[in-house]
Amino acid sequence: MDENEKRLLRQIDAFVKRSHEDILRDMKTLVDIKSVQGEPAPGAPFGTGPKRALEAALEIASGMGLFTRNCEGYAGYADLPGKSEKQIALITHLDVVPEGSGWTGDPFCMTLRDGFAVGRGTADDKGPAVITLYAAKFFKEQGVKLPYTLRVLFGTNEETGMQDVDYYLAHYPQPAFCFSPDARFPVGYAEKGGYSGWLVSAPLNGCLKEFFGGEAKNVVPDRAYALVRTEKTRLPDTENITVRAENGCVRIEARGKGGHVAGPQGSVNAIGLVVGYLLDNGLFTPQEERALRMLRTLHADTDGSALGVAARDDVFGPLTCVGGMVRLEQGRLRQSVDIRYPAAMDGERLRAALCALAENAGGSFEPGAMRAPFCIDPNSPEIRTLTNTYNELANRSDAPFAMGGGTYARRFANAISYGPGETDQPRPVWAGAPHGADEAMEMAQLYKALRIYIVAIARLMELDFN
Repeated sequence: MDENEKRLLRQIDAFVKRSHEDILRDMKTLVDIKSVQGEPAPGAPFGTGPKRALEAALEIASGMGLFTRNCEGYAGYADLPGKSEKQIALITHLDVVPEGSGWTGDPFCMTLRDGFAVGRGTADDKGPAVITLYAAKFFKEQGVKLPYTLRVLFGTNEETGMQDVDYYLAHYPQPAFCFSPDARFPVGYAEKGGYSGWLVSAPLNGCLKEFFGGEAKNVVPDRAYALVRTEKTRLPDTENITVRAENGCVRIEARGKGGHVAGPQGSVNAIGLVVGYLLDNGLFTPQEERALRMLRTLHADTDGSALGVAARDDVFGPLTCVGGMVRLEQGRLRQSVDIRYPAAMDGERLRAALCALAENAGGSFEPGAMRAPFCIDPNSPEIRTLTNTYNELANRSDAPFAMGGGTYARRFANAISYGPGETDQPRPVWAGAPHGADEAMEMAQLYKALRIYIVAIARLMELDFN
């Protein structure tokens, strides 16, 4: 590191320190907005919650002196114009998954606890969104025109389809390079493929009166319940199941442990708990038994072994398979499926396995979205620059990695994910993960990431994107 960079680091450290309270204020502004996808409305293609969050973020950016634009409610950006119109872009998302259950406080009222910001979106992805703005603010305060335009992009539909970026790229130019602070350090250069859909049972008309679990397809559900008509009056509670009588029926409620479907290890799927209880206690008709066994196969593991699609490779690691939502609708059970798969697997084999599972139970499979695995060259100048910057400033020697989560990076021609998480960062037991209850982000980690982002941007600006 030469003297110019050492001087830059001193300026960055002073900037980050004096920005602590402002960052907390702006994070709270965004986290306190319930930006879960809702019904489309004028200027709000994904509902009023994401619209409000986008407007709030652009207002914060405008107050920093950045040029802002609302891209018809789908996305928005804040620009620091450079010598070239070519852009180095950072993209985060302002939409969040539903809060779910199990919170110890209000998910949409950010609080501080032991140095952590707690609230839905603090980690995924509103905390990172705020520090991308502060990275731009740092360069704005320097008063020096950068070689390329620095663009801070905000999406509003990352969690439920990424139609926001599809719209943006259809109407606005591609950046020369883009990174998404929506994963962990050092660099996510590859992402597993994704396959989704719904397992649908044959018509049922028996014991099951209600079956409900999960609030989003990309979240391992921590709550589920079934209402069953039965003459059995003595059904036992278990460690994760409570049973109570209700108007000639029994209500079976399960409490699991939520998490992200891309990393389900350690989670406990509440839907699978209910399915197991119903089968183990004979609470079904023959037709319902076939449907429940279909679901039990899906929930038997999270690597697709029971389904016959387990796979892994050296780049992406193992396949993951999770059922995030179940509903009893119009007499049929509908179970969502979310599979993240390595290059060793393909969508057609997944479709065939799911169709066979459903048809063996007398039901059907409704295919959803499919996206192929994504990978760019880990030895590109951009990735080497970002990896070296992180390792130098964090005093580490980590290598770029592939991951199961899907970020905006896969939608752009030249993009990757870049922090702000770290795999071995110690966390208190109460601190929840993204998509889980009591989602929490350590503020010291965000401040550290801001420092890294500013240095990384400065170095990216020195690369040749012509």
